[in-house]
Amino acid sequence: MNNIAKRLLLVACLVLPFAACKKQEEVKVDQSEQAQAALVAPAKDDDAAWRTYLSEVVTRNMGTITNSPYLYYLPPESDPEFEAKYQRSLEQAQTAIARGIVGGNLLAFGSSASSRMADLVVASFDGVQENSMKGVRLLFIGDAADNERVQAAVAPAGVDYVFVEAK
Repeated sequence: MNNIAKRLLLVACLVLPFAACKKQEEVKVDQSEQAQAALVAPAKDDDAAWRTYLSEVVTRNMGTITNSPYLYYLPPESDPEFEAKYQRSLEQAQTAIARGIVGGNLLAFGSSASSRMADLVVASFDGVQENSMKGVRLLFIGDAADNERVQAAVAPAGVDYVFVEAK
């Protein structure tokens, strides 16, 4: 190899890592900007868009939790099977909560049918022992009008309550 080729190779070896770092920094900045972008709740009857929206809200509110979250979702009230789906979700939530959720987990409840989801949370936490869920984060995604009712229902369990207004 001649000297020019060696020098070009040396320069390439020195510059390439810095170029890669710069690219990673750009990706981090893009992700940071994306995380800061406000989420907008989709139309009430757009089931697929609501699932995507709720998934993004849950992801942004995981904090230090590394376990897979317990997600409870209700379809729009216009769904012909809404009542049956509500009952199944209620049974699942009641069973999981009665069994016990240990600290380090996230319970997420969200729906365009905010009032009915609030009903589900309130019913699921009925009779839960005081401070039995210390260290559990509970995320409620819904209307501001339902926030206080849900918060009051889950407070005795000792959860770390987080409310995100779907707007």
